[in-house]
Amino acid sequence: MRILRVLTWLLALAVAAWGGLALWIAGPGPPRVRAALVVLVLSGTVVVRAVLRSPLRSAAVILVTLIALLAWWGTLTPSSDRDWAPDVARMPTAEIRGDELVIHNLRNFDYRSETDFDPRYEDRTYDLSKLVGLDLFVSHWGSPAIAHTIMSWEFSDGPPLAISIETRKTRGQEYSAIDGFFRQYALIYIVADERDLIRLRTNYRHEDVYLYRLTAPVANARILLMEYIQQINSLAKEPEFYNALTENCTTAIRTNVENAGGRVPWSWKLLLTGYVDEMLYERRRVRGSLPFARLKEASQIDERAKAVDQDPEFSRRIREGLPE
Repeated sequence: MRILRVLTWLLALAVAAWGGLALWIAGPGPPRVRAALVVLVLSGTVVVRAVLRSPLRSAAVILVTLIALLAWWGTLTPSSDRDWAPDVARMPTAEIRGDELVIHNLRNFDYRSETDFDPRYEDRTYDLSKLVGLDLFVSHWGSPAIAHTIMSWEFSDGPPLAISIETRKTRGQEYSAIDGFFRQYALIYIVADERDLIRLRTNYRHEDVYLYRLTAPVANARILLMEYIQQINSLAKEPEFYNALTENCTTAIRTNVENAGGRVPWSWKLLLTGYVDEMLYERRRVRGSLPFARLKEASQIDERAKAVDQDPEFSRRIREGLPE
C-alpha cells in the first residue's frame, strides 16, 4: 500500500507539472483563463491526492484529468497559413530528375545585421553525380552544452548545399527553450547558401562556429540527402510541430540518418547538443587524426568567415586549412 501511495503521488506531481505548463503556455484564452485552467489541473491532481485517503480513488481522478489533458493536447495542430517571420516566410521544396536535384526557395539573404537583410530566394540546381562529401557545422552561442547543428553537402562543381533544421516562428515571436516542448513552433528545414546560414552566425550573431569534415562515404551522403529531400517536401505539404526534445536540430538528424539506413546509437550527447561533435569524433565519424581538443580548435571558422565575409568563394575559403 505504501508503494501505491508513493506511485500515485508521483503520478499526481507529473500530471500537474506537465499539464500546468502545457496549459499556461499553449492553453486557450488570455492569461487569466489559462491561470484558471492551471488551478483546475492542480485541483484534479495534487489537491485530490492530498485529500482522498484511497490511493485508488485519487489515481482514478488523476487519470481522468490526464485523459482530458491529452484530449485537449490532441486538438493542437500545426498550420502553414500564418504570418511568418521574414527569415522563414517560404518553405523550400525539391525535385529530383535522375542525377539532377532542383531546389526551390533556397534562401540566400544579404545581411547588414542579424535583423536587417534583403530577402532573396532562389531556384538552384545540383548535379548529384558531383557530390563529393558531407560536412557538419556546430554553432555555440552560450552554454558549451548547447549548440545548433547544420548539415552541408559538398559538390565538386559548385557551392555546397546547407540544410538547417529550425523553428518556424511567426512575425515577432521569440524563441524559448521551454516553449519548444509545448507545440509553439512549426518545424522547418531551411535550405540555404552557406554565405547565408553560416555568415549569419559568425559575422552577425557572433557565435562560435566549428566545421567538421565527416567520413561518410559519398553513397551514404547521397542517401541521407534524399531522406532530407523527402522530409522537406513532406513538410511543405503537411506542417509539423518542432519539439525541443524529439524533433530538434540534432535529434532530427539522427532520425534522418536512421531512416536512410544508417545507425546512430543513442547517447546523452544527442540531447546536450554541444557535445555532438565529440560524440562523432569518438565514433570516428569526423576526419582528422588530432586529439579532439586540438581538432576542435583547428575546426573553428569564426575569424575566417569574418575575413571572407561576402566573397563568392566563402565556402571554399572557410574550409582552407581544416584538419583532414
